[in-house]
Amino acid sequence: MSASDSEANRFSARAARYAKVGANVGGVAARMAGARLLGRKGEDMSSAAALAQALGGLKGPIMKVAQLLATVPDLLPPEYAAELQKLQSEAPPMGAAFVKRRMAAELGPQWQTRFGQFSLRPAAAASLGQVHRAETLDGIPLACKLQYPDMQSAVEADLKQLELAFALHRRISSVIDTREIAKEIGDRVREELDYNREAKHAALYADVLKGIGTVRVPVVFPALSTKRLLTQGWLEGEKILNFTGGPLEVRNRLAHAMFQAWWHPFSRAAVIHGDPHLGNYTVFSEDGEPQGINLLDYGCIRIFHPRFVGGVVDLYKGLLHEDEARIVHAYESWGFRNLTRELVDILNIWARFIYGPLLEDRVRTVADGVKPGEYGRRQAFEVHRALKERGPVTVPREFVFMDRAAVGLGAVFLHLRSELNYHRLFEAQIDRFSLDDLAARQHAALEKAGLPQPA
Repeated sequence: MSASDSEANRFSARAARYAKVGANVGGVAARMAGARLLGRKGEDMSSAAALAQALGGLKGPIMKVAQLLATVPDLLPPEYAAELQKLQSEAPPMGAAFVKRRMAAELGPQWQTRFGQFSLRPAAAASLGQVHRAETLDGIPLACKLQYPDMQSAVEADLKQLELAFALHRRISSVIDTREIAKEIGDRVREELDYNREAKHAALYADVLKGIGTVRVPVVFPALSTKRLLTQGWLEGEKILNFTGGPLEVRNRLAHAMFQAWWHPFSRAAVIHGDPHLGNYTVFSEDGEPQGINLLDYGCIRIFHPRFVGGVVDLYKGLLHEDEARIVHAYESWGFRNLTRELVDILNIWARFIYGPLLEDRVRTVADGVKPGEYGRRQAFEVHRALKERGPVTVPREFVFMDRAAVGLGAVFLHLRSELNYHRLFEAQIDRFSLDDLAARQHAALEKAGLPQPA
């Protein structure tokens, strides 16, 4: 790639993006604010549908941000969250001319000679880039993720729109202070633009999940990758939803693999795969029998300080043994301030929901009688209603992706209708847990992958 970056954060590209996003969203936002301030709650459904329609045709980070907001508990009214969750990350793909220009910019004018085959038609198109099938010169199947043009400018423009939306939200409702949430979203979306970092994330996961045979991580090909082109080995697999009607043994096997893919890296290296989109998992089979999952797309990885994991373990133990002092210590270790008895009780509504399957030593579903799209909504509403009386509260930024991933994982379990002893699976992950051991393991894993240590 050229040393002079023609797609850096350019004012002209940002200005064009402001105009496009603002024209689509501004009118709906004003309508939403007016309805809320005037108490016309009956207009929420139509406004929510209009917002989803306005965002539906926009390629780029605003789509990803919209989907993310829909999965953060308490942040949006239920009708808005429901509409935004319907948005798909699929967008009309960029054509062959763009692909040729982008590949030449990333790998040079003779880029095609470096592949045995390369399909100009994308296999998948998402919010920040599209994926093309290819082969190495010796026939190894590849997945080449190519970033759309001017995404850095689009990200900065869309994040500015997000700041305005959050400011409006704070004026309408002061129950949840959204400033830390906005910072977290901004940092993570900016990270997703750097495919060099994503390659390191994939290497980190390959290392941490080594020995977990039911979870596969694609191999990165550094010589065929740049900041805006990520080339990995192609992992054959089927959509996980294809198996929701299969035998319970198969569904449980896949759910167990999902549990391992999420909790094992968290307990061993304080990292989570923060994007619960079902397209990021496929199922691999051996001898015609589903055996596990392919874990795809490493743009949205959250690296925590080990003390955050310590808080997760402390809260679990506190809830399990009804140890109020340990529960309060967990919340304080995460950065919650000025805790009162009433506020702790409110936070425990959400905690007991998230930890519920882990606290019961029995085989069970993750949530009996709940639809995947409704997972967590009732509890989030209860928390929001209670905070109106006792709030406001500032949610630590780490919770944005922790909650998002937890809700997404629970929805996958509900899709699979799995029946597992989640308590024993979790106990196995935190067996002989030690903060010092976790810190040492994380330091070694991040250093090996070339990633910075958490602040």
